[in-house]
Amino acid sequence: MSGTFTLIALAFGLSVDAFAAALGKGTGERTSTLTSALRIGFVFAAMEAIMPVVGYLIGMALSAWVAGIDHWVAFILLSLVGIHMIWQAFKEEPETIDDHAETAANGPIRGPRWIHLGLAAVATSIDATVVGVSLAMVGTNLVLACLIIFGVTLVMCTMGALIGRKAGDWLGHWAEVAGGIVLIIIGALILTQHLSQGI
Repeated sequence: MSGTFTLIALAFGLSVDAFAAALGKGTGERTSTLTSALRIGFVFAAMEAIMPVVGYLIGMALSAWVAGIDHWVAFILLSLVGIHMIWQAFKEEPETIDDHAETAANGPIRGPRWIHLGLAAVATSIDATVVGVSLAMVGTNLVLACLIIFGVTLVMCTMGALIGRKAGDWLGHWAEVAGGIVLIIIGALILTQHLSQGI
């Protein structure tokens, strides 16, 4: 679980819901500049990297109680998050240009729009708290995991904000589906690895 490749895949899975949200937020910008896209990307990335720490601390507190079944806990939590992401992708319509027509006319993000962006970042990073519990269960390097999650999310969300507009109408759904599938696969790999080792 602590392998760099696995952590990158995990970061991708966590960041796609933020990516989908960044697509919508990008449509609210007057112009899709790199600076405005980086602002959006940074807010999402920072929150996505902070939330696993909360979950990790919770997981460490619980680890003594579930030491014998930690791999099952990680598998179940990651699978539930993945299934929830897939369900949400088909349940909700992505944000469209019309949703942001008024904010687009108001120029760059400032004031209440920063609050809206922050709330969106918190909402899309809640799943990362649950994943943080899983990271604690399998003894992952928390600092490395958070740095990778931050970097991947920053890139993903900056790209999402730059792409924005029409692409967000269809890409958001499938990005979340892909992320959900990735998390389920990672959970299954953790479980398979532990069972094959007789742990």
